[in-house]
Amino acid sequence: MQRLRVRYAKRGRLRFTSHRDFSRAFERAVFRARLPMAYSSGFNPHPRISYAGASPTGAASEAEYLELALAELVDPAAVHAALDEALPDGLDVVEVVESPGGALADLLQASRWRVAVPVPPTAVETAADLFLAAPEVLVQRMTKKGLRDFDARAAVLALTVVPDGEGAALDLVLRHLEPAVRPDDVLSGLSVVGGLVLDGVPLLTRLAQGSYDEATGGIGDPLRP
Repeated sequence: MQRLRVRYAKRGRLRFTSHRDFSRAFERAVFRARLPMAYSSGFNPHPRISYAGASPTGAASEAEYLELALAELVDPAAVHAALDEALPDGLDVVEVVESPGGALADLLQASRWRVAVPVPPTAVETAADLFLAAPEVLVQRMTKKGLRDFDARAAVLALTVVPDGEGAALDLVLRHLEPAVRPDDVLSGLSVVGGLVLDGVPLLTRLAQGSYDEATGGIGDPLRP
């Protein structure tokens, strides 16, 4: 059995695709591409596809990952071409490699995000300074278990603000915790401690996710751990 690790992107309007919708689209793409998939055993077998670290609905991403198992050896470049042809534009395969081994989920320890907000940089910088100086920033989010309070500050490993046209962009590195802290939770935290008011919809884009180097602050590549 061959295991392949796949990096894919969610772009444009396809950022509104939920993880469930993507998994269905990907399984259809696998079928259309005629890949020799390996299947689970049991009464209702499923193709062996493992997803990890999916971005929230509404967020674009350049760094989503999954692993799939094939029953025959296939050139990863051929799998890349076949899947990219079968998936809709906006759900794009970036790279396919032989799995280097290890659990994919264990490698996804942190993410780097770009968060574009329609707010002048000075206002965002003030809120960001107050946020980073706070020992704890409690925010609320509705989850499957109801409304939950959690600390958005605890997950933030780095936060800088840069001009972005007439607005600003946050370069944000988040540690993957449980419950997960999302970029919109950080924006809520900036509102709580810094009074940040968004006059429009922020654009969230995940640029990278992988292992986190405590010494350098860098994020590793799950395709080449």
